[in-house]
Amino acid sequence: MSSSGSTYGDIHRYEPARESTTAAIAIVLLTIIEVVFVGLFTYGLLNGWGLSEVGNMYLGGILAVIFIDLAFVLMLYRKEFLPDVMIVKKRRRKWEDLYVREEEQYGTESFGDAWDHFKRAVYPYYKR
Repeated sequence: MSSSGSTYGDIHRYEPARESTTAAIAIVLLTIIEVVFVGLFTYGLLNGWGLSEVGNMYLGGILAVIFIDLAFVLMLYRKEFLPDVMIVKKRRRKWEDLYVREEEQYGTESFGDAWDHFKRAVYPYYKR
């Protein structure tokens, strides 16, 4: 699929997702575990576990487990269910990154046409 004359925006490589059943089952199980820990965290907040030192550390640990579990769910989803796509991007010259016009790439005069600069500052859509 890759050709030497690739243009900007062409898909250079496209590999469809594997969509394995094992990953789907793992995501479902991790989501169930996630719901259990979110419920436990909510129960602990409503019962005031965070008011004692040990309970506060316990709630912090549960919150850490929630985010780690969510990270694994997202990692599995990205790896197994999203396609691997590489799009050709055009490398721009450095002066283009600064939004400089091509005729100004080597600089402009400081006080070249002060009246024209004033008109552009007042009305940016002014044509020369």
